[in-house]
Amino acid sequence: MSNEYAFFLYLLEKYAEYKNVYTADLLTELDETNISEYIMQMYQMYHTERIENAFLDIDNKFEEKLI
Repeated sequence: MSNEYAFFLYLLEKYAEYKNVYTADLLTELDETNISEYIMQMYQMYHTERIENAFLDIDNKFEEKLI
């Protein structure tokens, strides 16, 4: 398993916990909005910063998709 994918799974679980949602439901939503691909591309930045920064960035991506 690549480092990027392992971190994606870790981030997915932590973000689901942060949002108080089921991980499977979150993954479906991330895939439907193409945010999961964005998260994978942001690996270099996300894994070096506080995880809460990634949460805020993902929240912003969801907001952009709603507009």
